[in-house]
Amino acid sequence: MFVDVFASRPLAGNPVALVPNADNLGLTTRRAIAQEFNQSETTFILRPTAPGADWRLQSFTPIGAEVFGAGHNALGAWLWLTATGRVAANRSRFVQQIGEYLLPVEVDRTPGRPPVVSMDQSPPVFGHAVDDPGELASALGLSGADIDAGRPTQVVSTGAGHLLVPLRDRAAVDAAVPDSARLAAVLRKAGGEGCYIYSLDPVDPADAVAYCRFFNPTMGIHEDPATGTAAGPLMAQLVADGIVADGTAAVIEQGYSLGRPSRIRVTVAGERVRVSGSGMIAAEGTLHLPDEPEAGTRRG
Repeated sequence: MFVDVFASRPLAGNPVALVPNADNLGLTTRRAIAQEFNQSETTFILRPTAPGADWRLQSFTPIGAEVFGAGHNALGAWLWLTATGRVAANRSRFVQQIGEYLLPVEVDRTPGRPPVVSMDQSPPVFGHAVDDPGELASALGLSGADIDAGRPTQVVSTGAGHLLVPLRDRAAVDAAVPDSARLAAVLRKAGGEGCYIYSLDPVDPADAVAYCRFFNPTMGIHEDPATGTAAGPLMAQLVADGIVADGTAAVIEQGYSLGRPSRIRVTVAGERVRVSGSGMIAAEGTLHLPDEPEAGTRRG
């Protein structure tokens, strides 16, 4: 099935492919399914293996690379779990297991509104800064003047480390045409997984603070319309730099250049980074798979 995340209507936001009841699927099959769906991420919903967790989630990119951040991949899973009654209606707080992380999840079921899922990410870690942005600008199809030299170009992680690249304005963000091979080389050198380019002139400045695009050639993702694992680090940096007040909930805009506008609400309070959003089930179906002797005969 597909869930459109960070969206107020179907066919907007960022779609995530979900496979529930996936415990009997082998790792090779899970990776093959992710390749089949060819979405930025495919998430498998599993029984937890850690005490205290309600559900375990495992996500793969189209090239079969496993990702461990809590972004639209996880938020979409919780929206589906809520919509289908897989979580207790008398509870609002849960714990998800993603890799070695146990992360809190909160579900707001306000009457008359779609459910809103809020997830805590890992505390921010500020990594390598790129001192010479020339090669980075070229890899993005931009000039050095497009990069805002007054702000840090730096890898920041709240579960996944992404290179945050400040650009002079929204027009520069929209003008980027990355060379995937060159950008992947820059990211490997910087120690970043993906590249989040942004400007501080959003479309709707009433509550949004940045306008963004995300590229992740290291994971086989050309461009992602909404990336919670990058929006969290960006907000952490904006708070650290005094652009956004600590404890303030603000919106990151993404996906506009792809025709899938996405609004990612992020709150950073000290070391706590929380990403919130809603969405909807956009499609449901059946996977017809061969039997797996080592893992049972489950159909998805």
